Amino acid sequence: MGMLDGILGQIGGDQLNELGAKLGLSPEQLQAATAALGKAHAEPGDTVESASAVTGLSADTLTQLMQGIGGEGTLANISNMLDRDGDGNPINDIAGFASKLFGK
Repeated sequence: MGMLDGILGQIGGDQLNELGAKLGLSPEQLQAATAALGKAHAEPGDTVESASAVTGLSADTLTQLMQGIGGEGTLANISNMLDRDGDGNPINDIAGFASKLFGK
């Protein structure tokens, strides 16, 4: 997840890790939660509820994480960074990253 690591570093890596620790999240959960929030932000529906369904983390935890990273504005930035082709849908780009990562 090198690209996501770069995005998380831009948000404030150490501060983000501290926030994750306060919320009881492992580094892996923190990455998954941040990615799920960024992806869900670009989709219709409630961002937190969608990310909660994907990660299994509570909506309260994800709300605190979202507020800690700067709210909806930061999620829009994450979503835009993940949307490499600029079509407004980062899902196809994430799928492309995954296929390159796993060689499929």
